[in-house]
Amino acid sequence: MASISCNELALGLLAGCLAGEPPEAATVHELVDRDCSDALFRIVAEGLADRFEPHLCGLYADIFSEVIGRALPEFNPVELRVRYERVRKVRLCNAAPRRVYVLSRVTLGADIAVTSVVLDAAKRRFPEAEIVLVGSAKVAEMFAKDRRIGHRPVAYPRTGSLRERLGSWKELELAHTDNIVIDPDSRLTQLGLLPVCAEENYFFFESRAYGGDGNADLSTLAREWTRRTFDVEGEAYLAVGAEENRRQDRQPYRSVTVSLGVGDNPAKRVPGDFEARLLRFLSSSADTIVVDKGAGGEEAERVDRAIAGLHNVTVWDGSFAGFASLIAESNLYVGYDSAGQHAAAALGVPLVTVFAGYVSERMFQRWRPSGRGPIRIVKANTCEPEDILARTMESIRTI
Repeated sequence: MASISCNELALGLLAGCLAGEPPEAATVHELVDRDCSDALFRIVAEGLADRFEPHLCGLYADIFSEVIGRALPEFNPVELRVRYERVRKVRLCNAAPRRVYVLSRVTLGADIAVTSVVLDAAKRRFPEAEIVLVGSAKVAEMFAKDRRIGHRPVAYPRTGSLRERLGSWKELELAHTDNIVIDPDSRLTQLGLLPVCAEENYFFFESRAYGGDGNADLSTLAREWTRRTFDVEGEAYLAVGAEENRRQDRQPYRSVTVSLGVGDNPAKRVPGDFEARLLRFLSSSADTIVVDKGAGGEEAERVDRAIAGLHNVTVWDGSFAGFASLIAESNLYVGYDSAGQHAAAALGVPLVTVFAGYVSERMFQRWRPSGRGPIRIVKANTCEPEDILARTMESIRTI
């Protein structure tokens, strides 16, 4: 087995799960012992989670209970697995907590589409309690203007080793009898497997299974879960700056915000000169265009190539929260499936999203943006770039 690469091991494990076979503990242990962290999360964890198939949640729990027990000997895999079956059940909260901890989902798009719904529900249900968002500074910036939301910094190294990723659990220590913890399927707990407090104070939204075989989006499902759990419905929102969700102050000229970010997933991109031609089309009708340069590197280089020669295009080279403030001030947002689309949806800004790279129809349905403003989605998984461009331009015209 030692001659098999990490990717091959992970792909074989995922294939067996998708075929309905129980995972072999020896394969899981090999992935842990060789520290195949990237393959374990990128191939196995994402491969199971992204399909949003309820029956795959149990297989994920089987695998990662073993992963955690192998990497952190203080945990018993069987006990973690049994606990998971208990906490995944939806139940009504009757507590009157002094403090409510809401765990970040780690990725910005998920924190807008899902975590913000939970935060809003917590504020409504517990008006006297302190609401604390647990996560990175980048996540906290998206709610910095909301005085009800405190912040407890906990970092999660998305590219770190297995033990580094699991190590963020030790920073939580949220076990107090007068507090509750709301977990919206956070990577901080490895999607509900790592205990952070007493079970009676823990409320877990298993977003990968909730909604069953239906096609509702994640924000809608989170609202339904908060209603069943806290007897109130939260709404997706941001509190990043001057917008404060006020669309009446929108600029009178035609301003467009654009993101070409794909979150290190090249399958979400449309190849060729699609991006340059899209920006030329927008430039011909908009007064101003702001394009986010993202985290730099390859994405920033693509932006520079796409905007070359366009006089009314500027770039944003700063925090995502700052870019979200610009989205709030714009008349239209255009981008790939990324955090920007969820920000625009939460802010009620008209948006056009080019959606590619999804592994199943249900993944598309779950992650599609939803909000009170006009939304057009161009599905781009199997189409030619020329057709995608034509449909994107038509969506922009109609919106």
